[in-house]
This record gives sequence, structure tokens and C-alpha cells, in this order.
Amino acid sequence: MTKLPLIARLAGYRAAHASGKPRQLPINLTVSVTYSCPSRCATCDIWQKKVDDLSVDEYGRIFPTLEKVPIWVTLSGGDQFVRADFDEIVRLVKKQIEPNIINIPMNGVITERIFQLLPKIAEYSAGAQLVLNLSVDEIGEAHDEIRGADRNFEKLKLVSALIHDLKKTYPHVVLGVHTVISKLNVSRIPEIEREARAIFQPDSYIAEVAENRVELETMDKDITPDPADYRRAVQHLQNAIRGHRSTVPVARLVESLRLEYYELSARILEEKTQVIDCYAGWASAHLAPDGNLWGCCVRAESVGNLREHGYDFRSVWFGPRADAFRASVRAHECACPLANASYTNLLVDPRSLVRVAAHMAGM
Repeated sequence: MTKLPLIARLAGYRAAHASGKPRQLPINLTVSVTYSCPSRCATCDIWQKKVDDLSVDEYGRIFPTLEKVPIWVTLSGGDQFVRADFDEIVRLVKKQIEPNIINIPMNGVITERIFQLLPKIAEYSAGAQLVLNLSVDEIGEAHDEIRGADRNFEKLKLVSALIHDLKKTYPHVVLGVHTVISKLNVSRIPEIEREARAIFQPDSYIAEVAENRVELETMDKDITPDPADYRRAVQHLQNAIRGHRSTVPVARLVESLRLEYYELSARILEEKTQVIDCYAGWASAHLAPDGNLWGCCVRAESVGNLREHGYDFRSVWFGPRADAFRASVRAHECACPLANASYTNLLVDPRSLVRVAAHMAGM
């Protein structure tokens, strides 16, 4: 099946949003493969959620029903490496969805299994860009304290060395560093960014604001930084990107999106409204570990469970509960700075897309 050109997809989402009627499957898909996690992060309580995770065989029934539409697939957790079969899930994503980009955020805690599975994941994902984002929220023991995991920072160094080694054999592998900006570290973002770049030598460095999400069980946590503090932090990050432009195409795309995302997310925190239209439920979707399908992970409202619909993504995506979610988003009943969905929103918004293209070109 030939993928529809991206520009045609983006135009289709705009038309569907304007009419309120979905016509396409999403191009941006997040698949959470488990809630289980050995970390006890100050900004996340997802580990407390217990569900029956989808099996590899079940994913093998779901992924073909996406008709190879998604171009960007994020495989998240919990900690994905809790699953000994995580490499098989990646293999199915590459084979059955054929995305251009596979993105895997990593906390680096289960080091032995990472060393077992990551070489296979690099092999199975060949033909797509494999973005491996190490989660770094501070430097040294301060990181371990925020993440609630002993010796985590030292383990991240080991995983980073492994990824650098894999890059010699697999040029499609991209190493990123990702920081969650919270009240715990917002004042130190310039130092964290500089030291993380020096220690891990990533292809890109990105950050996202800590927020209250239903998925993460953080609705009652006071973790989101003051908007003024956050703006100062992202202004530094924007300047840092301009001074460290990557030559790796997918990393440069991520940087270009981030230059726009940082301004967008700062405005959302300040104005508490959708600054540009949100396309969660149209262009982006999230599949939970138990088969529930969400429009986004911030609200984490199930629009249907794929186990109850013959593992057919379309039957849920185009169903009445999904329509109700889209109507709510279209009415601006919510607003959030979720980075993953914002990427797609920026691409669908014409003026934002022009600016992202200009950043890619170095203008």
C-alpha cells in the first residue's frame, strides 16, 4: 500500500477538522506497551497502574488495520524494557506499519535487558529512522533523586555508549537526550542542557514541560513550572538549538519542530488556551497497553477498546465515542502543551509549517 503524500494528508486533516468529520487514520501514533516501571519519578506515577498488557500476537492483529498510514510511531511506557518481547513489538511496527520514524524514549534503568534487545531493535528498524531519547532530568545524583532510581545516571552513560557503538553499524539510529522541565529543575535548565550535551554527545537535545496528565496519574501533583520560569528556560533552549544545529536530517527536523514548540508551549501555559487548533483525535492517537484507544494521553479518555472491536483500529477511530472526543477538542474545551501532539498540530497549521520549514533550511 502506497502512503499518501504528507502534504495531502495534512490538507485532509484540516478539512476534516473544519467539517468535524474524520476521513483519515492518524499519521502520528503513540503505543504504550506497558505501565510497569522500576523508576519512581517525582513527575510520574504511571507505575501504579496495573492492566493486562496487549500481547505481541494482539499487536500483530492491530497494526495491519492502520493501513500503513502512520509516519511517526512512538513506543512508550512505563518502561518498555520491562517486556522481554519489546524487540518483537518493534519488529512488527516496522513490518506492518512501515513508519518513517520510530521514536523510543528510554530511562536506561534495566540495563542488562537494554543491552540484550537494543541491537535487535536497531536491526529490525532498518529502513526507518530510529530515535532513541535518553531521559535526563538532572546531572549525576540529582537526576537519580528526581527519577527515583539508584545509579540511574551512571546507567544512562552505559546505554549512551551502547547507542554510539550501534550508530557505527546502523546509520539510521539517532541518539537524543530529553529533559522534563518541572518545578524541580526549571532554574537549572541551562546547566543541565550544557552538561548533558557534553556527557552524552547526542544528535539532538530536547525538553518538554511537566504537566498534569491522566495517563501519568499526576493530576494532583504540583509539578508544572511557573510560566515565566518556563519561558526563560525555553528561550535558553531555543538559543542552544540555533548554536548546535544537527546535520542528521531527522534530528534537524526534531530541532525545527522544537523551535516552534517551545514558543507554542510557553504561550499555552501563559494563555491557558489552544493557541493553534489541536488535531488530537484526527492526526494523532495513543494506544494504551490494555487496548484502550485515546485521542491523547493528557485526557486519556478511552474512545473504545480494540479487544472489544476485533482489534480493528478503524472501527474504534471512526466510532461515536471518538467523534465525541473530537467535538470536544474542536470546541477548545481543553488545551495542553503535550509535545507529541503539538508536533502534528504544527505541521497541520499552515503558518507554523512555513516556520518549521524555514528552520529546517536554516533561515
